[in-house]
Amino acid sequence: MLTESQRLVANSSARFKVVAAGRRFGKSYLAMSEMAKHARHPNCKVWYETTTYGAAKNIMWYPLKRKLIDLHWSRNFHEVAMTAWLINGSEISLKGANNPDSLRGVGLDYNVMDEAAYIDQRVWTEVIRPTLSDRLGGGLFISSPEGRNWFWELYQYAKEGSDPDWEAWQFTTLEGGNVPPEEVESAKRSLDTRTFNQEYLAEFVTYTGLVYYGFSDENVVDIPYNPNLDVHIGMDFNIDPMTSTVFQYTEDGDAMVVVDELEIYGSNTDEMAEEILTRFPENMITVYPDPACVQSRTSAGGRTDLSILQKYGFKCKYRRKHPLIRDRVNAVNSRFCSADSDRRLLINKKCKKLIRALERHSYKEGTSIPMKGGVNDFSHMTDSIGYLTEYLFPVDRSEIHLTKIIGV
Repeated sequence: MLTESQRLVANSSARFKVVAAGRRFGKSYLAMSEMAKHARHPNCKVWYETTTYGAAKNIMWYPLKRKLIDLHWSRNFHEVAMTAWLINGSEISLKGANNPDSLRGVGLDYNVMDEAAYIDQRVWTEVIRPTLSDRLGGGLFISSPEGRNWFWELYQYAKEGSDPDWEAWQFTTLEGGNVPPEEVESAKRSLDTRTFNQEYLAEFVTYTGLVYYGFSDENVVDIPYNPNLDVHIGMDFNIDPMTSTVFQYTEDGDAMVVVDELEIYGSNTDEMAEEILTRFPENMITVYPDPACVQSRTSAGGRTDLSILQKYGFKCKYRRKHPLIRDRVNAVNSRFCSADSDRRLLINKKCKKLIRALERHSYKEGTSIPMKGGVNDFSHMTDSIGYLTEYLFPVDRSEIHLTKIIGV
């Protein structure tokens, strides 16, 4: 059954529908309903795309198969092509938008673009839009926002109301009716304001200015290194400089404090490990390195950074693959200041290089890409705190992608 908000979209006669919706609104269920509605007509070709083939399979393929079987509409499926042939001659296919050339050359009656904000605009303008012309096909664009990118422009165009073929809606997570208010309040306590507004309120948040906007003077403290507590280290492997940030939990365990910073130019992993042991010889040390730590390096005699760290007796915890940059940034910002104004990531005032980096690291103008390289490159120090923070306190974006964690 569609919820009241979903029915507003489903009952619209607009040819093209644009829906900005908060997390767990029921975007995928609405998308499946729209595909089924159009495929019920004989000999129709309906497509669904999202960011990747794997995402399409995880999000839509299995629920779609169950739905079609339950309705007795189809039992004829191609698993690899993710295509269902219906008894009325219609066809529903699922696609990954990361290979646009594979989407060319067909005529479509209906198209759904799920998580459209995370798909390259050219997939729509250069590939999908022409496929709808000969059959006068329609489409649904549904996504949580990702700044003011092309999806925002499409939403604005549809919202203006000057084109009768287009209509737009904006729904919060609560308006979806699938998430209880107390869960939204819990998310508000753990996420930073920008992430909460984007993911739960479906607001089109701008990505200009400072990367670590959650950081302020309130995060700077005079809590010193405690020799009796374990040490946790975020590490970035850039050679010039190689950087590490040293964390300890507060005694009540409610927050973490960066108690020291290491920045060594023209260095390598062995030197960094030796310096860490010199400074913290008696502590239990856990390192949270760049996921590239598993790659062998010619300059290190074919060893990996991971094997070097393990040789020095460090426990290492790391991601199997790099998380999205925005997820790492959001994790840090949510600890600096949550939407509930809690500050659980603090910086000792002596860590001047880190403080300077946090105060100055900015986005490339007009993008959501943090500046990197050049004379004033602040990314290495901030990356080092990001690897640790994102591992320990990840922002849950399981609706968009899945990332595996391993610890050694």
